[in-house]
Amino acid sequence: MKRFLLSAAALSLTAGMAHADYTLTILHTNDFHARFEPISKYDGPCGAEDNTAGECFGGTARLVTAIKQVRGRTNNAILVDGGDQFQGTLFYSYYKGQMVAEMMNKLGYDGMTVGNHEFDDGPEVLASFMSAVNFPILMSNADVSAEPLLADTLAKSTVIERGGEKIGMIGLTPEDTDELASPGDNVKFSDPVAAVQGEVDKLTAMGVNKIIVLSHSSYAVDLKVAAETTGVDVIVGGHSNTLLSNTNEKAQGPYPTMVGQTAVVQAYAYGKYLGELNVTFDDAGNITEAKGEPVLIDASIAEDAETVARIAEMAKPLEEIRNKVVAQTAEPIGGDRAVCRAQECSMGNLIADAMLARVADQGVEIALQNSGGIRASIDAGEVTMGDVLTVLPFQNTLSTFEVTGAVLMEALENSASQIEEGAGRFLQVAGMSYAVDAASAAGSRISDVMVGGAPLEMDKVYRVVSNDYVRNGGDGFAMFKTAANAYDFGPDLADVMAEFIASNAPYKPYTDGRITLK
Repeated sequence: MKRFLLSAAALSLTAGMAHADYTLTILHTNDFHARFEPISKYDGPCGAEDNTAGECFGGTARLVTAIKQVRGRTNNAILVDGGDQFQGTLFYSYYKGQMVAEMMNKLGYDGMTVGNHEFDDGPEVLASFMSAVNFPILMSNADVSAEPLLADTLAKSTVIERGGEKIGMIGLTPEDTDELASPGDNVKFSDPVAAVQGEVDKLTAMGVNKIIVLSHSSYAVDLKVAAETTGVDVIVGGHSNTLLSNTNEKAQGPYPTMVGQTAVVQAYAYGKYLGELNVTFDDAGNITEAKGEPVLIDASIAEDAETVARIAEMAKPLEEIRNKVVAQTAEPIGGDRAVCRAQECSMGNLIADAMLARVADQGVEIALQNSGGIRASIDAGEVTMGDVLTVLPFQNTLSTFEVTGAVLMEALENSASQIEEGAGRFLQVAGMSYAVDAASAAGSRISDVMVGGAPLEMDKVYRVVSNDYVRNGGDGFAMFKTAANAYDFGPDLADVMAEFIASNAPYKPYTDGRITLK
């Protein structure tokens, strides 16, 4: 077992005393979500004019340059990913894992963990992606032995060499991936702490004393894993889109966040930042120094011309769809993850209103949209179909069904049960209102539920519209799986939203107090 990490003040003294120091630069990304092209300040598409004006961030072409620059000034560097490269733009909808693999190979990744969105299209697309990449894909906390597409290829951990030293890497994915995505019935997920410790013990027995966990499990889970395991040096995180920084006032914690002797890092999402952690080990594999800061991928970083050209080539089949102007919006429509997963947001109201309007003539009273399905904001001005599909990329269809008021209350409690974790199950609504008290215990956070201006009746049957993902139990909504008179094959939610904005153009986003916080 490694000795306890010394205080920050003592680290610098100790660093100079080690006899065989080894320094490693860990470059990392997470939750990229197919943002190969530059993004706006709202994390959505950023047009060529704005990009030329220096108002865009990210994009694979800038990452090529940024990574090359770091590799040029360090002897030992690795590039790893914390999961969720899949899903989020038309590039993924059209190319699935093919383009992701090509771009990750170009960037020269050394390892990646499986994110929940890597299972959005089942084991088939994940397996195809794995066969196309030049680096290991890892997942420790799942049993894939019964899934023939993954059984012989998806490892729990691996060992790579850099600068003459062995580095162990372990993958970690959300324990509730079966609720968040479509892994199929043959993949069984398990507790992250036990899974990581089991792999650490195996690696340690092999003589590996520098161990990195690639974790798509959220900042909160990463802190727990760091606290409850031994032998983990670094956790490179994802899933919660957490910005850690020592200079940015919006950061949720320091970079790195030290838990005992483990350094925990994460770099927001969408390629807006490139994490850069510099770790020094002594000859026993103990960390003597861990420091760094995410690099903002802004206009000061030049785009690699060859990569720009390749992405433009791959974008050609998508142009007609993307550039179709469907509406105008008078103001930005807010789909910020941090807002929509904790309270009423204007994008949530738009989507829920659109759903309800589409099926109101069927006697539907209530619309429910999980905030995890809301993936971006939309800037003021023209709204293209590409904008809409960036907000709603999952190709979900409208689902209508009937449940009692008691089941609705159970669903609302599930919605608020992980609000402190920023979970995507938080419901945006139309046709109803409710209050949520995040300070109360999970299961007793919802009150003041009104439907059509009247109090919710537990025995009354209500007709509801949601999306097929939620209706079939996604995000923990198992109570809807047995709903009466369910129909999951309505129009695509993105088309419904686009038609609603068009019919209400210029659309003016709003909130009206349908969700209140206590």
